[in-house]
Amino acid sequence: MKTSLWLLGVLGLQLVGFAAPSRPEVDGLKPGVSLEAVRSVGEIKVDGTLSEVVWHRPGFDSFTERDPNEGTKPSERTEIWVAYDQEALYVAARMFDSSPDSIVARLARRDTKISSDYFVFYVDSYHDKRSGYYFEVNAAGTIADGVLYNDDWSDGTWDGVWEGKARVDSLGWTVEMRIPFSQLRFQRDSSYVWGVNFERFISRKNEDDYVVFTPKNSSGFVSRFPNLTGITEVDAARPIELLPYFVSKAQYMNVDGNNPFNDGSEYSFGLGGDFKAGIGNNLTLDGTLNPDFGQVEVDPAVVNLSDLQTYYTEKRPFFIEGADIFTNFGYGGSNSFWGFNFSTPDFFYSRRIGRPPQGSIPDADYVDVPTGTTIISAGKLTGRIGDGWTIGTLHAITSRETAMVDTSGSVYSVPVEPLTYYGVARVRKEFAAGDQGLGFIATLSERDFKEAALRDQLNSSEFVFGIDGWTYLDANKTWVLTGWSGMSQVRGGRNRMISLQESAPHYLQRPDVSYLHFDSSATSLTGYAGRLALNKQKGNIYVNAALGFMDPRFDVNDLGFMWRGDVVSGHVVGGYLWTEPGRFARSGSVFFALFRSYDFGGDMIWSGVYTQERVTLLNYYSIDGWFAYNPQSVSDYSTRGGPKMLNLPGFETELMVSTDDRKAWVANAGVHHMEYKTGDRDVTYYAGIQWNPDPNMKLTVSPSYEQSNWDAQWVGVFDDPAAVPTYGKRYVFATLRQKTISADIRLDWAFTPQLSLQLYAQPLISAGNYSNYKEFARPRSYDFDFYGRNGSKITEAGGSYFVSPGGAGAPFSFSDPDFNFKSLRGDVILRWEYAPGSTIYLVWTQDRTDDRYPGFMQLNRDFRSLVSASPNNIFLIKLTYWFNT
Repeated sequence: MKTSLWLLGVLGLQLVGFAAPSRPEVDGLKPGVSLEAVRSVGEIKVDGTLSEVVWHRPGFDSFTERDPNEGTKPSERTEIWVAYDQEALYVAARMFDSSPDSIVARLARRDTKISSDYFVFYVDSYHDKRSGYYFEVNAAGTIADGVLYNDDWSDGTWDGVWEGKARVDSLGWTVEMRIPFSQLRFQRDSSYVWGVNFERFISRKNEDDYVVFTPKNSSGFVSRFPNLTGITEVDAARPIELLPYFVSKAQYMNVDGNNPFNDGSEYSFGLGGDFKAGIGNNLTLDGTLNPDFGQVEVDPAVVNLSDLQTYYTEKRPFFIEGADIFTNFGYGGSNSFWGFNFSTPDFFYSRRIGRPPQGSIPDADYVDVPTGTTIISAGKLTGRIGDGWTIGTLHAITSRETAMVDTSGSVYSVPVEPLTYYGVARVRKEFAAGDQGLGFIATLSERDFKEAALRDQLNSSEFVFGIDGWTYLDANKTWVLTGWSGMSQVRGGRNRMISLQESAPHYLQRPDVSYLHFDSSATSLTGYAGRLALNKQKGNIYVNAALGFMDPRFDVNDLGFMWRGDVVSGHVVGGYLWTEPGRFARSGSVFFALFRSYDFGGDMIWSGVYTQERVTLLNYYSIDGWFAYNPQSVSDYSTRGGPKMLNLPGFETELMVSTDDRKAWVANAGVHHMEYKTGDRDVTYYAGIQWNPDPNMKLTVSPSYEQSNWDAQWVGVFDDPAAVPTYGKRYVFATLRQKTISADIRLDWAFTPQLSLQLYAQPLISAGNYSNYKEFARPRSYDFDFYGRNGSKITEAGGSYFVSPGGAGAPFSFSDPDFNFKSLRGDVILRWEYAPGSTIYLVWTQDRTDDRYPGFMQLNRDFRSLVSASPNNIFLIKLTYWFNT
């Protein structure tokens, strides 16, 4: 009970802090408002000075404040103009400021979020009232851009080729933008009506002003845009864009001096290129020749002791741009989704393409394995056709890969990846101005095997098909119903299908259930899944509910991503949003939820009650917290394919406090606490400190410390016919005491809007000590038989444990699982956009690891051990040049 006292405090803070009369409700709209673009008769030089004649006319200045005082007149005046010529759209803005010396102008790398004054132009060029683009320039000249979709959401991974300049003067500051029509998608016509919106942010006041805005207790952004008229007879032709590249890489690796495959240094270079071609005004064809799909930024280090795969975000530009067409499957219509114990699968996970080879490697003295599978070619077609149709299709071919193996001087090759085709198709149709939507997605992976060994290790093919859609249930678009359903079919040899059925997402071999039907003769696996969600997305009262299922045979992991099947899960969430400032709080929310999950055999595998709170104080500090209680349930996966185990009751809670992000020093700190009657206990302390010493520099340090005690950590499974209660297998567990300390360190230093330096480093030390070895005693319990008791014996020698279970049990052994993993990885990236769309990267990447002193953490010793470890260094230069033909 004491652990949740903070929860009552936060709730009380909200109830008292918002005990103030509220203003009349505002809708953020300006009925009848329309803006006009004027054709420029002379050249417009984009320099931020607004010296051209086309800007010397009365502009549009009807803005409304959304934050901090919703619906009121802005504290500072903003005036905007829109013009165009045959090739581009131009936007100009004058941000008047009564204290120009107080304008916050911080320089950063492109697309980097930083507290600064900024101006944003939004455009819905399809005029579908659901999608569009945004172009942002801050007072220091840093630019950002992205796409808008699903009416309320945005994706900043898209990078257009456009110009934006800013200038601070005695009246405030100004912005000029030039956006080529070639960067926008629109239906070709003699004249155009587009939706547009404009935003100005005043950092020192935390003031956000819009032409039209989304009220804090409502939804819908693009659908509110006023019309932009006046654009006629422009050059809507889509040129071909070429982006050739040159890359050179030098690698200096820490290897054994006797390694016949690597003397510690390796040099390589590559030439290739991407192209982009417009097919009409609505479709874009992207292709690549000899692509460079190596990512510039490193992935973070993780210590994964579970049976599940680790999810990494995509960082490769080819797959990032336009990804929302493929990745928003199942998320249309609604602006809010809750998961609880249901993890919606990604039908398309682009990091499967070019992944490290999957084939097994025999025990050997030395091996040389490719770090990634070579992508021979890739292409995609995205855009819109007809009335409300969105399409996207992506295709890629990866090459055969082999590993070189040296065993006692005998060198030979081992196939580790076959020639593989990957394909994705996505189609969505919107009806009645986005009130309804219906779409489908299909993915296919097909492998061409020439080696019998790989047939037993990899799927020969996987086909996945899904249907999704949404519909608003009322004219005001307050209630929306969103859903999706899908099927998957995996094909392969019998040995591969056995392995797949026994893998973590399925565990069809579980011996104490009858509904799974493990099939050792199967050559395919077919499964189904789906979910239906209801969301109330307007008003202060919040409601969300969902019901979903994934059957035990559903699998998308060849070209998608999922963790587990065999689940039927539902939840109901209710909440309240405070959007008007009170006596000492600006805004806040409180949510309560009930959730429960079953497997297909009818056992409750998770359940609980949950509450979440957030409050923003008048000084812009924020407090976030949540608490969940989980009653007893049954675990399908603790024994990793064995009989079911009980989950005993417990709770989880978290509290975080953040400071005002406008200051030179910004900080947050939090604690997460979990405790269950099994004896499991996990406490994580984390913090973040951001220092802005200069307007062009930002240093962020985010340390964390986690201390865990896991009462039943998996060790392994061993066959023994004498283990009758557990179906002829001994499921071995131990108590694990683990400590992990890590930090993310980032330095962003921008010299100009086009030239920047970025440093990233991640030190990590994680040590774990296993003790109290034991075996699972009987199904549907949390009972164990401890080794060293009741006639059983356990001894340790030479880095292994030897167990005699007692009675007729067969002895077995396993390696000491204690660990002390230490890692330091990072990179330094100098990025110079020397011409629009053209970039030079200079990159230094280093990583070092060490695993000495397993079992217990001693910070000084382990840090010295990590620093003294031999590093791997990679130096890379990459040059691209953008042609627009």
